[in-house]
Amino acid sequence: MNIQIIAASCFIFVATNLLVPWNIRFATRHGILARPNERRIHRTSIAEAGGLSFGLPIIATQLLFAFLHLGAEISRLYFELSVIGILALTFGMIDDRFESRARHKLIWQLLLGIIMYVIGYRIHYLTNPLGEHFILGWMSFPLTVIWYVIVINAINLIDGIDGLATGIAAIVCVVLLVVGLREANTLVISLSCFLLGGILAFLIHNFHPAKIFLGETGSQFIGLYIAAISTAGTAQFKGITSMTMIIPMAALAIPFLDVLLAVFRRLRVGKIFKADKAHIHHTMLAFGLSQRAISLIAYFVTILFGLVAIGFSFTDKKVLFSLLMVLLALVVILAYIFMKMERKK
Repeated sequence: MNIQIIAASCFIFVATNLLVPWNIRFATRHGILARPNERRIHRTSIAEAGGLSFGLPIIATQLLFAFLHLGAEISRLYFELSVIGILALTFGMIDDRFESRARHKLIWQLLLGIIMYVIGYRIHYLTNPLGEHFILGWMSFPLTVIWYVIVINAINLIDGIDGLATGIAAIVCVVLLVVGLREANTLVISLSCFLLGGILAFLIHNFHPAKIFLGETGSQFIGLYIAAISTAGTAQFKGITSMTMIIPMAALAIPFLDVLLAVFRRLRVGKIFKADKAHIHHTMLAFGLSQRAISLIAYFVTILFGLVAIGFSFTDKKVLFSLLMVLLALVVILAYIFMKMERKK
């Protein structure tokens, strides 16, 4: 099956590259464009809904795998995730075209989280880095739904400059893939490879200067799939259930930090749903860093967190957890200093 997964991932990579020009024409023809405004940093209208370029090949591949493995549990998981993937693309495309209100987006995200829980992509355990893991029981439902909402929004909010969210997501996929390979979890391996193949191909067109944006279509699809891979169906990370959630949370440190800062920032002004232009990447832009430089810095930091995340499945989790906390503290301090200095300018 590993040969099938590699071949399928190569197909997704090629198909995504071929679909991007079509995606640009489709978005332009139907008015699905990111037009310049006070929140956006680009000065020309650029095609959105880029998630169609890789989302459609990934879904088609999963349906094929579901057919090839009829009768097995993994076939059902492939098929049902494909259906939810179509739903995520549809919600995202509607939002990209009509710019839905934040409340409506939240309702869609909650709905996606509930459906994912029902079909089996759920959190059963929470990691205790200092001891045995916690079995959630009835708390599995609310925490699973919250997890999907947080991950989807984390990818969405970090998608503010060319290639940033796409590159970070690719690194996260590599982290999840390495853990999946170590634990021989076929579901994690295949979904990570499929998503990695698609977004690497898309990154070619999305890195600065971008020819097309992810849009809600792409960021919502990526967020959904990363959250799904990290729960890995009813099996989760087979063999390392005590590491559940620490690995994906560590790999997603930058997007999660950006979400946390955004929530506190907006609560302070009493407008939790109001978008702003004060994210980490916006602050770095204000200090004169180029989009390319910001993306590369974010990739490097994500790789560091990713290596720590991978280390959880290889060595003493207490040592790695301490290192993770030190890295996170340094990033928080640097983000705070940047934002403090930017407000004084």
